[in-house]
Amino acid sequence: MLHLISQSPIEVAVLERIEPGDAVVFLENAVLRLLKNGLLSEKLTQLLSTNRLCVLSEDVAVRGIAADKLVEGIDIIDYAGLVELTVDNHVIQSWA
Repeated sequence: MLHLISQSPIEVAVLERIEPGDAVVFLENAVLRLLKNGLLSEKLTQLLSTNRLCVLSEDVAVRGIAADKLVEGIDIIDYAGLVELTVDNHVIQSWA
């Protein structure tokens, strides 16, 4: 399953619904919650052990966030990468 998360702040309950093996893409203002020193950094690090977590490069750039400020292990993808994830995952859940 592919989870598209654009809500900000991100509710922990949403993160707890992510099953091992699911892919997650954080969009829009949700990228503001992916910082190393953020409240969700520990939970995101735990998810990275069983899931692929991604963020759109455009959303990071627009918000002025440097890649080294994100939780380590989060993939920065472009729009083509997002399209690839949607093709690879037959079920998509959007969280807004």
